[in-house]
Amino acid sequence: MQDKIKDLNEKLAQAQLGGGEKRIEKQHASKKLTARERVQYVLDEGSFEEIGALVTHRTKDFGMDKQQFYGDGVVTGYGTIDGRLVYIFAQDFTVFGGSLSETHAEKICKIMDLAVKVGAPLIGLNDSGGARIQEGVRSLGGYADIFYRNVQASGVIPQLSAIMGPCAGGAVYSPAMTDFTLMVENTSYMFVTGPNVVKTVTNEAVTSEELGGASTHASKSGVAHKTSANDVECLEDIKKLLSYLPQNNQEKPQALPYELGDELRDQLASIVPDNANKPYDMHEVITGIIDADSFYEIHKDHAENIIVGFARLGGKSIGIVANQPMFLAGVLDVNSSKKAARFVRFCDAFNIPLLTLEDVPGFLPGTDQEWNGIIVHGAKLLYAFSEATVPRITVITRKAYGGAYDVMNSKHIGSDMNFAWPSAEIAVMGAKGAAEIIFRKEIKDASDPEAKWKEKEAEYAEKFANPYSATERGFIDEVILPKDTRRKLIKAFAMLEDKKVDVPKRKHGNIPL
Repeated sequence: MQDKIKDLNEKLAQAQLGGGEKRIEKQHASKKLTARERVQYVLDEGSFEEIGALVTHRTKDFGMDKQQFYGDGVVTGYGTIDGRLVYIFAQDFTVFGGSLSETHAEKICKIMDLAVKVGAPLIGLNDSGGARIQEGVRSLGGYADIFYRNVQASGVIPQLSAIMGPCAGGAVYSPAMTDFTLMVENTSYMFVTGPNVVKTVTNEAVTSEELGGASTHASKSGVAHKTSANDVECLEDIKKLLSYLPQNNQEKPQALPYELGDELRDQLASIVPDNANKPYDMHEVITGIIDADSFYEIHKDHAENIIVGFARLGGKSIGIVANQPMFLAGVLDVNSSKKAARFVRFCDAFNIPLLTLEDVPGFLPGTDQEWNGIIVHGAKLLYAFSEATVPRITVITRKAYGGAYDVMNSKHIGSDMNFAWPSAEIAVMGAKGAAEIIFRKEIKDASDPEAKWKEKEAEYAEKFANPYSATERGFIDEVILPKDTRRKLIKAFAMLEDKKVDVPKRKHGNIPL
């Protein structure tokens, strides 16, 4: 028996080394942790239980039968983060460059199946050169097996992906179908076709970083929800993000202890300028409403005219969607609509209440927006809010114009509570444009058209550029003082906590993709 125990310990020790000491040193030289180091760091100390440590590939072609490594390039198992069960896989770049083989994929699929059965979050740490070409279609089939499971798990358990090295070709589609994708600056990249292929096909010279680096996907494409300076920061981001989420779609996020006190916030009254055309930073409004230091922004550098992220209000997790007057006056456009719609759908899938902070002058006009489908992309946000059954509250801080008023979680599309500050302007359009259209003849015939225009603008503003017309009709539940906003929201979300909605029976809706 002792010999057998010794043999097992030797095999397990060999598995711990991955591709060997030299390749581990090379990984460290690239300023990257190894797969096992990443797993040990992100999980609670001593909680990791590995599954499939002694798996090896089955390929005999191209001399692969002479290259065998335990684990076959991926570390899989389960453990806890802050005491909560999670399932995890980490691709090991020291073994065949982390390339995906049939058995490599089988290990990942086994973990994914367990995560769905048990109802616990799945974390994927990606660091792979792509498909293992020596295995041909078996490797491609392995990718498809993973993709299928990503879809089956979608909306059932939270799926978090961290890109901590290369992720190219077919490998990119698994992270793209998970809920959140985090990338490490300077050491990770994602693209369907690499720089060499781009050069051959389009004659365009581009580096891997320019084509698919963390900053590119965080700002331009929106593929990355969050970027981190290094591996450790990325793993800390995973832990923080997970703290706002429930274990699965049947549970609510864990609430932190909180005792109600003086919830008035006087500073909120001085944020919105008297001049309706002057910008202000909606982050200041968010900070004045939520629990201290609790905002975790998503997609910070992409479509900056809208803000989305998680926060806590009275110790409870909420999702925030807010127009940002500092960028493009807070208008809705193609990218901001897509960004917000996806976030709303995630929150709804995982029982996270939604707070909308509204200051929107409308949709961005122009041929670029129309030709790129602002109609269908704006409809995505409208659809997402209309479909959401979680508690939904809107606060209009200033402008709520035109169709954008409807789209931004209005009472008409199912919002539960709608508040407005006294500074709110709820109208079809701004007073200046409205006056020009309604009083065109009077302005044209006036002895001083400019003065008449200003007179009619003031007349329209007095009548419609305020929250009271909408309040009289019940479209706004209450006009509130800014300082009361936090207190009102805590009470309203508590009142809505047991909200239930019966939806029509159907296989699924047809969101305008």
